[in-house]
Parts: sequence; structure tokens; C-alpha cells
Amino acid sequence: MKILIAPNAFKGTLTAAEAGAAAAGALGRVLPRARLEVLPIADGGDGLLEALLPALGGEIIRSRAAGPLGEALEARWLLAGRTAVIEMAEAAGLRRLPGVKLRPLDASTRGVGQLMAEAALRGAREIIVGLGGSASNDGGAGCAQAFGFSLLDARGRAIAPGARGLAALAAVFPGRVRGLLKGIKVTGLADVKNPLCGRLGSARVFGPQKGAGPREVAFMERALLNYARVVKDCLNLDVSSLRGGAAAGGLGAGLAAFFGAELDDGAAYVLARAGFEKKLARADLLLTGEGCFDEQTFYGKAPGAALALAKRLRKPALVMCGISRLKDRAALARRGVAGVIVAGPSSDPAAALGGAVERYFSSPPPAVAGAIEF
Repeated sequence: MKILIAPNAFKGTLTAAEAGAAAAGALGRVLPRARLEVLPIADGGDGLLEALLPALGGEIIRSRAAGPLGEALEARWLLAGRTAVIEMAEAAGLRRLPGVKLRPLDASTRGVGQLMAEAALRGAREIIVGLGGSASNDGGAGCAQAFGFSLLDARGRAIAPGARGLAALAAVFPGRVRGLLKGIKVTGLADVKNPLCGRLGSARVFGPQKGAGPREVAFMERALLNYARVVKDCLNLDVSSLRGGAAAGGLGAGLAAFFGAELDDGAAYVLARAGFEKKLARADLLLTGEGCFDEQTFYGKAPGAALALAKRLRKPALVMCGISRLKDRAALARRGVAGVIVAGPSSDPAAALGGAVERYFSSPPPAVAGAIEF
């Protein structure tokens, strides 16, 4: 029996590789004769570098960059030949603010632009930017400024960082940036399809996740609408309703506006590059998962894409998670989920996850036992 272990990152607790190792260790004890393959997956958010490194090769580079609130930090990115992979959360992610009061109106994507500029200077001709886990809602304005674009208020001064600055934006000038961008293809990997503005936009749907209250959400929406208006006037591109524009606090829209980026389905992109479908076709069982298993899993997240492929290939699939908000077994079965393994909260997430997997497989439920041979 062969089991493909393909988890996403358990946000805030375990990387995808750590979750995969915990599950593999548990399965090795319970099913010593099983053949196990661990394949970390991602959808553009946390864990993108680890998911693409085996497929692309290259090296992980560590660079100094500005964090969400302007603090200096060290961020990782991948350089493989002339392809660079930048995980925006490395520089501007919520995980960069542990124990710090969130400031959603001030957090910026400046560090992402610094990493992109360094990649270009090192000879990258393809820059892939993972969009997810953002602490900012600045529409990618900070990223553009760090790369050399001028974003000015009505008095000709550079706007302030974050969504706060977008409210005062009056003009955008490329300066000499176009020369640096010549011959460079930029791709944004999004884990959502939401537009930048409106009822399903970045401010209203994702602002609260970054610590924004009702008044801040309303301010952000007005600021992003102004931002979209100025971008349309100055760059001749309407990003207000761009599919995926809301990704990473609007960085998806910013990449499209300033860098001419294409926005791709992050989960589909990563799974294709990692050869996931071929690996799954050779397996008897899929074990995937993430920290919180809920409806959002099936809307752009990597585990949801993995489960959809498992269903199409008629492979039994299990989900491991820290928390599950989905309880309807019949509904899960229709989505190809044979069972859910819940680790629960713990001071040692890896041990908790490994223990949960071990207990589950020590006495496999009929739905799984009937699908594969133990």
C-alpha cells in the first residue's frame, strides 16, 4: 500500500514539511509495511517555497527587507536559474507580527517589492509571487514604491505606508522602473478569487483577519476605491473588479497594475509543478490537510484542490487538521473525503498531529478500511 502525504502549512503552528513528517512518523509506526511519500503543497500562502523547491531546484536566499511595519528583518526567497519565487508572507505576513498589536491601516508590502527588485538585479526573468497570509491591506502600493514607482498625494509628496496612504493617493509615476521590468514576467499565485473592491473585496472580507474593526474596514474600502481610480487614470488599468485582485490585501491587484502580472490559481499552479496528479495516481490513499478545515478549504486552498483531484481519480482521501468546522459526513463524502483526523490544540502541535494520525490508523473506520488494504 502506498500513501501520499500532502499537507498544506498548519498556519501559525506547523510548516507543511513539519506536518508531513509528523504524519509519516506516525504511519511508519502503525503501518510499517506501507510505502509513504511526503509532498508538501501550497496555494500561494505559507509554505510556497518548500512546495516549489523540489520541483524547481535552485537555492534559498536570505535577504534583508522591511517587515509589515517597516522593521528590518531577514526574508527567504528562492532563485532557480532565471526564475525567482517570492513568498510575500516572508516579508509582509501576519506571522511576522507575533505578539504585536495589528495595525491594518499602516502595514505595508514594501518588503515584497525589495525582494522583487533584488531578484531582478540578480538576473531573474520570471518572478513568481505567492499571495497569502498578508498583514497588509495596501493594495501592493508599498511593493510598487520599493521597486521605484512614485505614488504621490495632491501636494506631490510620497504617500504614507499602508491603506492609510491610499486615501491620499493622487498620482502614480513609473519613473525609470519600466527599464528594470523589461523582459521580466511576473506571476501572482492567488489563493482567493475575490476582487479588490466591493462586498466581496479585500477590505470587507479580509480586513477583519488583519485586525480591522468596522470603522477601519469602511476606511479601507474608501481608500482602495480611490487607489483603483488613480491607477485607472494613470496606468489605464481597472483593477477594482479584477478576479483575484483582493489576494494578499490587494497585492494581487497591485502586481497586475504595476508589473503587468498574470494572476494564476495558486493551488493548481503548485500541484502541477510538483507533479501531484502523477504521484497521486500511483498512490492508494491521499492524506492531506491544514490547520483549520472549513468551507474555505474548497475555495482556492491547496488541500481542497488535492481532494478534488483525488475524487476525480477515485482515490480515498483523508483530511488531518488542528480544527474541523465541517461535521456533515454525507456532504464530506460527496467531496471525496473519507474521514477527518483532528489533532486539537496543543503546546506541541507536531506530537498532537502524529498522535491523532496514529490513533486513527490503529483502528481504521470502515469507510477507509473498505477502500484500501491494510
